[in-house]
Amino acid sequence: MQKTKDSSLRYSASSANSAFSSPITYVLPTRHRPEILSRTLAALGALPRHDAEVIIVDNASDRLPKVERTLANGIGTRVIGLDENAGAAARNVGVHASDPASKWIVMLDDDSHPISTDFVGVLGGMAGDVLAVSADIHLPAERRREDGGLPEVFIGCGVAVRRDAFLASGGYDHSFNYYAEEYDLAARLMLMGGRVVFEHRFVVHHHKVTAGRDKGVILGRLIRNNGWVTQRYAPEERRRAELRHLRARYRAIAEKEGVTEGFGAGLVELKRTIRGQTRRAMTPEMHDRFTGAAQALEAVRHAMWERAFRTAAVIARGKNDWAVERALFECGVSIACDPGEAEVLVIGTMSPGPMIDGVLRAAGEMRSQRIIAPWRTAASVKTGRHAA
Repeated sequence: MQKTKDSSLRYSASSANSAFSSPITYVLPTRHRPEILSRTLAALGALPRHDAEVIIVDNASDRLPKVERTLANGIGTRVIGLDENAGAAARNVGVHASDPASKWIVMLDDDSHPISTDFVGVLGGMAGDVLAVSADIHLPAERRREDGGLPEVFIGCGVAVRRDAFLASGGYDHSFNYYAEEYDLAARLMLMGGRVVFEHRFVVHHHKVTAGRDKGVILGRLIRNNGWVTQRYAPEERRRAELRHLRARYRAIAEKEGVTEGFGAGLVELKRTIRGQTRRAMTPEMHDRFTGAAQALEAVRHAMWERAFRTAAVIARGKNDWAVERALFECGVSIACDPGEAEVLVIGTMSPGPMIDGVLRAAGEMRSQRIIAPWRTAASVKTGRHAA
């Protein structure tokens, strides 16, 4: 597996044909989970027939999974075996092996799948500068949506990426292995002049398997990999503050989970490698899009335009709750500690799944206050309207 090369190429929107007449390629990495993979392939095979192919990239399992050459709906499959575990970068192999006629690569995990083909036609109508389309990812067993991601940062188990843009970007950086690799790729797509959008008609079910995961290793990778992303892309005037915020956030999580040793190992690795990260700093305006701060400010301003308010309480806090607080502060809104004393309630996360769930949950609790999603697209999902 070759290292991902940094690309300075800009994507040309004119190269994106809006007429969708080509197949799509599903790319699924897998390792040591043949039964789970079989269930996912059965789910793909149960979809209505559509012009597609499935490429499974095996991350050095003891045995290659046995896969039928065609699914029940006639979609063809291929299995590519790797000699070593490439982590998320195994997806790069699948993209390079995909049909060049495929305009879109649909990234899945071996335990995730779309529940309908509604999204296929939708992809063809995307504007040329839309380089990736995030799915609305549900965890059926937990009756909630997937954590993670941001308005312009997708989650790897449910995203469609333009094939030519993926190749021009260099794909996933193999050094990340897993965790935050999507942030790195999304940043490079944005630097190429592209956008990442959320599509509520692209619904993916993720039958997430958490057994056997080492939380210490996960926390170590989270602090290291997110630190790399910050070092690479944060504007210089924000870089140090963001690194401090990351350390505090993941240290608190590690202490809560009892895996401070794993966190410490990741922090040591970050300190050892941070100077070797290539800087491609975003402008403050682009970085605000990347972190969700721009979307939060736009949503709060719109909510105030609809009906002004002076006090707000931030509830259901999660990733980048600071962006929500900053938007309220910039709009002159006072933040109340007690939700009962606030005119409105604002969901305190910029991760799409938890944000939508937070809005629906708060609405279901029959609260007397007005509830605001800090991203207008999330509000449109709640009301059933599609935001372009």
